[in-house]
Amino acid sequence: MILETYRTILRNFEEKDLEDLHEYYSQDGVGEMAGWKHHSNMSESREVLRRNIKNNNTFAIENKENKKVIGHITVNSDSENGREDTKELGFVLNRNYQNKGIMTEVIYEILDYLFCNEIEYVYACCFQNNQSSKRLIEKCGFTLEQEGTIYSASLNETFKSFEYVYSKIDINKGV
Repeated sequence: MILETYRTILRNFEEKDLEDLHEYYSQDGVGEMAGWKHHSNMSESREVLRRNIKNNNTFAIENKENKKVIGHITVNSDSENGREDTKELGFVLNRNYQNKGIMTEVIYEILDYLFCNEIEYVYACCFQNNQSSKRLIEKCGFTLEQEGTIYSASLNETFKSFEYVYSKIDINKGV
């Protein structure tokens, strides 16, 4: 599947994406806000790229202007109740492309795609100390459902989280 926004192409990862992926995976603080330790070598990134290539639910975010992969977004199954009509988003963006509205475009495109394909609810969570993701999620129209915790095995730490939901009904209400 390939989706497009004004500035990006959302597509499956390819072998050629290794250096771009490593660039944002190795940025101090980027991975830590998403629950994983930033990479210190290319072999860590190569292993993640292999998994991403096999995962049809993880989409590389390619910048149309320079053809560079600048992040990714993952559409996961419902981890709480296993509902078929529910998905969960996870996303990360290269620090050099943050705060430019790019991820907002990407999330809106993914929401549109999911809601046109029998999905009723989409969740997005973030660590409570991740103010950038919190602002982004709220800007995109998600509603805070509850606070919780997320354990990161990679960081060996439990974080307080905000859990947001966006309902297909919200679009029809003009929310």
